[in-house]
Amino acid sequence: MAIFKGAGVAIVTPMYDNGEVNYDKLGKLLEEQIANKTDAVIICGTTGESSTLTHEEHLDVIRYAVKTVAGRIPVIAGTGSNCTKTAIYLSQEAEKAGADALLLVTPYYNKATQNGLKKHYTAIAEAVSLPIILYNVPSRTGCNLLPETVAYLVKNVKNIVGVKEASGNISQVAKLMRLAGDEIELYSGNDDQIVPIMSLGGCGVISVLSNVAPRQTHDIVASYLEGDVRRSCELQLAALDLIDALFCEVNPIPVKKALNLMGKEAGPLRGPLSEMEDKNAERLEKAMKEYGIL
Repeated sequence: MAIFKGAGVAIVTPMYDNGEVNYDKLGKLLEEQIANKTDAVIICGTTGESSTLTHEEHLDVIRYAVKTVAGRIPVIAGTGSNCTKTAIYLSQEAEKAGADALLLVTPYYNKATQNGLKKHYTAIAEAVSLPIILYNVPSRTGCNLLPETVAYLVKNVKNIVGVKEASGNISQVAKLMRLAGDEIELYSGNDDQIVPIMSLGGCGVISVLSNVAPRQTHDIVASYLEGDVRRSCELQLAALDLIDALFCEVNPIPVKKALNLMGKEAGPLRGPLSEMEDKNAERLEKAMKEYGIL
């Protein structure tokens, strides 16, 4: 049984002007997501600025999300690291906190070999009992998790069950599903590829778009799962300009700006991320208005 089917939000981490985590706003965002039919929360992922949270903050944010969501939908904790020992520690603590599953990004900067990736993920999986979703995003990590490696892991490590695929390479995803389609839970990691990845056997998306359009993102997946592929496709295409604007600068710069434009008070970014350039902010605001969320 899949950890979830539908649209999971890769939620931002709201912050005060001084850079501290704003738990009050995080709680409100979580409640709004649940009210708008989001199917899962992914906490402390890339969009949640996990790379600039301290380990203590990282785990406190996970604990807060688990407590706030209170079992209503799955909470999937991002606990990946470019250090195997650190990833094990964060994963074990997330399990203690009550997370329902883990999202493990490929090690960044190290540029591990495929054999190294197998050992890395196997070591983490053996240290916990939670189901694990691998996260392949080579544009950010410099490391591509190949289909053969993913297929090996889901077939040989019992609690590695899925992958968030954000390589952007549909041919690679197709090969993965040929190798492991009956044994893997496939999630789109790109909001502009939800329908294409669903057509290859995907069961949902882990989404940035869901931060600002939770109901609409849910409906893209729900329509597909209900057999209304035409409507799913129409909803996907209608969101493309907004999706493009949400990625015109590196994530999560635009999505935090979007939430602030909506009055959600997501707050500032932590360095080295910086505020959007004016021309890109204007493009984002225009796309939001045209999509009807501003």
